Amino acid sequence: MFANLLKRLTAPEPDTLPDGDARLALAALLVRIARSDGDYTDDEVGRIDRILATRYGMSPFEAGALRREAETLEAEAPDTVRFTRALKDAVPYEDREQILEALWEVVLADGVRDHEEDALLRLVAPMLGVNDRDSNLARQRVESRKA
Repeated sequence: MFANLLKRLTAPEPDTLPDGDARLALAALLVRIARSDGDYTDDEVGRIDRILATRYGMSPFEAGALRREAETLEAEAPDTVRFTRALKDAVPYEDREQILEALWEVVLADGVRDHEEDALLRLVAPMLGVNDRDSNLARQRVESRKA
């Protein structure tokens, strides 16, 4: 299963991903951002599960299963560009802003805005085709909900 998805993600001109694969790509990107500081915490895992459950109307069990699949995919994937390109092609701009909010939720889940996570998010936003202004607004919305 992962081999086929990775093959599609690494194709020179990848096709638009079916909904299930786009979900898995988003989940893998959430896992990648959480793991980027070398400290993949229970808070981050819980936040990823809640994001997936809310975004896709899943039960906690289904969201956890998707996250576990994404953990495997993320570990096997060569780079972040593949996920972001797939998501950029698969979802409209407004939804990509919501993806950035979800990524910021994961970054801030453990209460620490780590340098590695922050740096990866600064790279991911333009790869998703989201401009700096909208990326900063997404972060501010997440921070205001946590206050």
